[in-house]
Amino acid sequence: MTENRIPSSIFNPRSSLRKWGSFVRFSHTVFALPFALAAMLVAARDHRGWPGWRTFGLILAAMVCARTCAMAFNRIADRKFDALNPRTANRHLPTGQISLTGALTLWALAAAGLVAASYFLNPLCFYLSPVALAVISFYSLTKRFTDYTHVFLGLALALAPVGAWLAVKGPAVSILEIFQMTTLASAVVLWLVGFDIIYALQDYEFDKAHGLHSLVVAWGPKNALAAAFLAHMVMCGLLLAFGFLCRFGIAFFVGWLIIVGCLVLEHWIARRRSLNWINLAFFRLNAVVSAVFLVVVAAEVIFQGGFKLR
Repeated sequence: MTENRIPSSIFNPRSSLRKWGSFVRFSHTVFALPFALAAMLVAARDHRGWPGWRTFGLILAAMVCARTCAMAFNRIADRKFDALNPRTANRHLPTGQISLTGALTLWALAAAGLVAASYFLNPLCFYLSPVALAVISFYSLTKRFTDYTHVFLGLALALAPVGAWLAVKGPAVSILEIFQMTTLASAVVLWLVGFDIIYALQDYEFDKAHGLHSLVVAWGPKNALAAAFLAHMVMCGLLLAFGFLCRFGIAFFVGWLIIVGCLVLEHWIARRRSLNWINLAFFRLNAVVSAVFLVVVAAEVIFQGGFKLR
């Protein structure tokens, strides 16, 4: 007699955690989090980059909640298109691995978590948290009506360093720090615009056929790639300006050269290789960019100029 067994994975917390982490692409936190932590370090420069365990923990919680909220909303908003696209048809909502109710619950909990973390950080962060929620969620709708959807995603990602900076300093942020913060945020926007255009190459035919907007659809792959390269070169200029504004030294500028090299290699891959290489250009190289930036900023802040050329 055959028994009807319930899969053990239903009761496996590790399997469930892996499923939900995959649903919101938790691994992609490596893009925004290093920039947020780097901004935190610079904002807390007077204390060698350390704002205290409480502030650090709340910044980390706010970042995870914001990233989860944004990705959950994206998956909810795009579920019908994901079901039609062969590249995304196996995602959790189209295949029923996660229910719409479950996704909405996760989105609501993550949004509440962001607001709660902001409340315990400082009043400025708390008052701005609804604006952050609106921006990170709005991006998912922009591909329906504007070719500049990449810019909106860039703005959403740029909130990470801005939020971390304000979490440390609150309303006490200085004019110089506003310039530093704005320069870094602008660099993040252009970084995202560049690599999101490359990522959008995979869906060029699908987006064109289904009336979805992007610069790849509007300008064609070749022209869009040229725009992406320009965005990344301007981003490199802004990162260099950020280094000068922060009076960083040799460690930062060595890291800057590595970042430039990674971006040039990314565009070489995007132009010379097949679409199967896009994930390499998109994920690994950009993960290196953000990680290198965090490492060199940490080196400069923690050693307080010890790497400067004399």
